[in-house]
Amino acid sequence: MLVDISFKGKTAIVTGAAHGIGEAITHGLASRGATVWASDILEDDLHQMVAAGNATGDTNIHPRIVDVTDKAQVTALVEDASADSGQVDILVCTAGGVVGQTGQPIEDVTEQQWQAIHDVNVKGAFLCAQAVAPTMKASGEGRILTISSGAGLGVSLTGIQAYASAKAGQIGLVRQLAHELGPFGITVNSVAPGFIRSNPSSELQWEAMGEEGQQKLMENIPLRRLGAAEDIANAVMFLVSDLATYITGQTLSVNGGR
Repeated sequence: MLVDISFKGKTAIVTGAAHGIGEAITHGLASRGATVWASDILEDDLHQMVAAGNATGDTNIHPRIVDVTDKAQVTALVEDASADSGQVDILVCTAGGVVGQTGQPIEDVTEQQWQAIHDVNVKGAFLCAQAVAPTMKASGEGRILTISSGAGLGVSLTGIQAYASAKAGQIGLVRQLAHELGPFGITVNSVAPGFIRSNPSSELQWEAMGEEGQQKLMENIPLRRLGAAEDIANAVMFLVSDLATYITGQTLSVNGGR
């Protein structure tokens, strides 16, 4: 049976939308009818993403430069996104990552490096969820989803301590918010991707593995291929759709079985 997922009439916010997984999620929602407010701090990449969407008919994407660690900017985004319909129906928190850092011994990690990763991954998700909660509560429904990582469930391939702990923190936040917001008809879930070559940071990490490390990684994936951004977006489409109204507080690993 063909399952047709539609978001017609829905308003969505996607953070970290400029490229990779966030871009795929933005186009996935827009192509299914949602009005998408796509935010990022990478202005040029964001506008290129919107132009690509326009070229394929996804004309309902509104770009917005937003630092998710800034509460005022997040609040303004949500207010503008909900101005027409009165609410935000879907929030997907993709903004995060390693903020340009590489793995190093714990004794060499600075407080600033530690905090920067936690701010964008955990604080950013918290501020965004906090901002959309009132309108979702008022409407009696809503979908909140974070893009975590396999690093939050196990060990990070990056070797970055802050990244592993921040992604685990996101998963804990998802469980707690699911418990709090469930009585209002709001589901809160997470998708934990495996290794995806979707942005400059992941490309650097792939290259650093070398041929031997790349081969070892592939051999440890039962499906014997790396995932694509679209694989993650497809999982997100399901979890924020009406097909997943009884799923909340969960983290779905999308990693080829690794």
